Amino acid sequence: MVRLRHLKQNSIRALLSPLNTNNPFNYSTLAASTTTNPLSLNPLFPSFSSPSHKLQANDLVLTFREWFKSSGNPLLDQILEVLSSIENQDLIVEREAIDAALSSLNLHLTESLVLDVLSYGKDVLSCTKFFDWAGRQPGFHHSRATFHAIFKILSRAKLMSLMFYYLDSYSKLRGGHKSNFHNILVMGYAVAGKPEIALQLFGRMRYQGIDLDDFAYHVLLNALVEEGYFDGVESIATQIKNRGLESEITYSILVKSFCRKKEFDKAESYLRGVINSGIKIKSGGYIVGALVDGLCKNNEFEKAGKLVDEFGEFHVYDIWIRELVRARKLDGAMEFLQKTRNQKTAVYVPDVFRYNSLILRLLRENRLEEVCDLVIEMRENNIPPDELTMNIVLCFFCKAGMVDIAVKLYDSRTEIGLSLSSMAVNYLMNTLCRDGSVIDAYRILKNSLDQGYFPGKTAFSIMADALCKVEKVDIMDDLFRVALEHKIMLSDKFHEKYINALCRIGRLEDGYIRHVELNRLNEVTPKFAYNSLIDGFINRKRGDIAAMLLIQMQEKHHTPTRKLFCGVIQSICEMENPEIQFQKLLEMQLSIQKLGCWVFNHFIEGAGIAKRPDLAKEVYQMMKRNGISPNVSADILLLKSFLSSEKVSNSLSLFYDVSKKRKIGRKVFNTIVVGLCKANKPDIALSIFSEIREKEKTLRPSLECYEELVYVLCKYKRYDKVMDVISDMIRVGRPLSSFIGNNLLLYSLKDQNLYSTWVDSLPTESTESTQSSPMWKLGELVGLFSDRFRDDVDIDELEEVVGKCFPLDIYTYNMLLRKLIKKQVDDASRLFRKICEKGYKPNQWTYETLVHGFYRHGRAAEGKLHTWRHTCDISIVL
Repeated sequence: MVRLRHLKQNSIRALLSPLNTNNPFNYSTLAASTTTNPLSLNPLFPSFSSPSHKLQANDLVLTFREWFKSSGNPLLDQILEVLSSIENQDLIVEREAIDAALSSLNLHLTESLVLDVLSYGKDVLSCTKFFDWAGRQPGFHHSRATFHAIFKILSRAKLMSLMFYYLDSYSKLRGGHKSNFHNILVMGYAVAGKPEIALQLFGRMRYQGIDLDDFAYHVLLNALVEEGYFDGVESIATQIKNRGLESEITYSILVKSFCRKKEFDKAESYLRGVINSGIKIKSGGYIVGALVDGLCKNNEFEKAGKLVDEFGEFHVYDIWIRELVRARKLDGAMEFLQKTRNQKTAVYVPDVFRYNSLILRLLRENRLEEVCDLVIEMRENNIPPDELTMNIVLCFFCKAGMVDIAVKLYDSRTEIGLSLSSMAVNYLMNTLCRDGSVIDAYRILKNSLDQGYFPGKTAFSIMADALCKVEKVDIMDDLFRVALEHKIMLSDKFHEKYINALCRIGRLEDGYIRHVELNRLNEVTPKFAYNSLIDGFINRKRGDIAAMLLIQMQEKHHTPTRKLFCGVIQSICEMENPEIQFQKLLEMQLSIQKLGCWVFNHFIEGAGIAKRPDLAKEVYQMMKRNGISPNVSADILLLKSFLSSEKVSNSLSLFYDVSKKRKIGRKVFNTIVVGLCKANKPDIALSIFSEIREKEKTLRPSLECYEELVYVLCKYKRYDKVMDVISDMIRVGRPLSSFIGNNLLLYSLKDQNLYSTWVDSLPTESTESTQSSPMWKLGELVGLFSDRFRDDVDIDELEEVVGKCFPLDIYTYNMLLRKLIKKQVDDASRLFRKICEKGYKPNQWTYETLVHGFYRHGRAAEGKLHTWRHTCDISIVL
């Protein structure tokens, strides 16, 4: 035995200590001992990190394993296992196999054994097989009790057609006027919910001089109450009374009848009349229980509770606990149990069904303290657990954060006779997935399937979500296959993550096959999975497949991004016979979309990126042929296509054609100027810039436009024009960017002509207003970097002067270092430290500037130090 006490003080691990059976379970002591939040897991079930944790866990598993093994009946388990393992479409073959298997068990077939099997079995099919087998054995005849048992099983399973088959077969095979035959038929139709047929049969019996027995009378009476045939209830009750067959069962059924009619006062008066009449009854519990049941179902718990207190018997307690749990009055149920434990008379111990229902409800509401208390109480009261109990305990360990214990009990399921429910499977899998034990979770799922048990869609969803997080592709492969076999459609999130993972690890063909399988099942591949597949085929230089997927994607009502569209077009332009592939894709696209500028624009842009301005121009012309006037975006995209391929004459021709149709806007203006600059045509770019600026006084060029002009003009040493561009930029209110400032500093260091040109462009007479102008300050900075002033420069002053002209970045600091390293090496070192302190990340140019400067000044040791620092930075990045 194992001690199951002082749980809250020592956590669930206290289950490991020896049990003193003389000490009864004390709920009040345990309840008073905790000062923590009962919903909080950590204080009650702490994670043990001591070296003995593994030993404790093993002992705890052993404790519960031994308790679980105490449940069940080996003979009945063996019978039901034989029946469940035999299945054949041919009834004769199946019967022969069952006869052979059960005959080998040498069973002593009795009514009692049949009733035990039917009561014990959970599988309806196995119960019907055994009932059929027993009825075919020589010397055995089914009794009214065995028929009633199978009828109840079939009725609960709603297998009415099979039930009527039994009744019809029985009536054909067993003719005559035997009372047992009629008793069985009347009971069968009564239990099947056909009391009108049962009454007809009863009337025919009476006409033939045959009567029902005590048992059948009460089955019929109960069925009439259940189906609401209250006129028949009074008639049958009178006949039961006249024949002297009244008992507590009769009285309880009549109390139930009053309750069904909502006549609770009459029911209570009738109950008290029976109890006070002196009639000898074995127990009044069934009668009181009927009224308590009726009151609770009518939500009159206060009235029912008073009856329980007044006429308390164990059967009444069972009804009361059941109804409190059903109504989710868990506090009331727990208080009632505590009260019954303090009675001086015999202590009420609920049966396994009451315990299970209460524990299950507490578990669902995360009241883990009380769950643990009741599990311990069951163990101390030597109540053998059934399958539901075992499943509940596994769920409890999962919720309590001890999934390792649950897994070990699960691995012992064959030994302890445990068959997992869908609830336990889901709890186990969910907890394991949450803890990152995806492999164990999937093992449980596969085991369930291999044993013929389908856990349900929830289990698959839990598993799929966990796999999406860790992307275990091999398990995702298997899960996808198993889901298809069982016709389970996993979530879009899973398919998306799965296909993305396949594409990322280079299994592009497998990803495509999964996409095809989803299409075959009329399921839509998620948008981002389409993106991954298309990107993968673009990288494989299979633009034809990428194009097909792009069309499919839109047919499935996904909208591809502009970048994806252009990527596909660029890919097919890099294939053999790109003109044919390009035209084919365009035709397919136009077949699924209404004619619109955006379709053509995507193709113009894609062709431009692929350096195929001829195809871009063809699409542009096609727009016109289809009666669609190209919009500004189409003009800009075609301009970019020409310029990126250095088709300057085509771009100029298009620009002037557009200028004849519409007023040149800022976007077109910026596109042509920036494009010409990048095509190394500074004169043409400057000419158009000046021309448009002259015509359109209000047009404000973009900062990029000014930056590209300054960059290309400096590159070709057109310093006089640089001044004009910067002056215009300042005039329109554009700030001097770091890009422009850094270019000026770079060319100031490289070429002193920049400063000379700058000086020549400034006014000959220097006034106070002139000296405070941005152009004058910028000229001073250019002169400073051109070594036109003093040799030594204070780094703080230098930094301040630059900061007044434009924002500093790491490239600016590199220029400052390059300036200082020539003659002020120590100042350069100090500036480097300052750069790092300000949070800037030195780049390769930073280190090269310092290293070359130190070596040039004969300071090799410092140069090596900075070389080493540079190497360290690179290794960190890598």
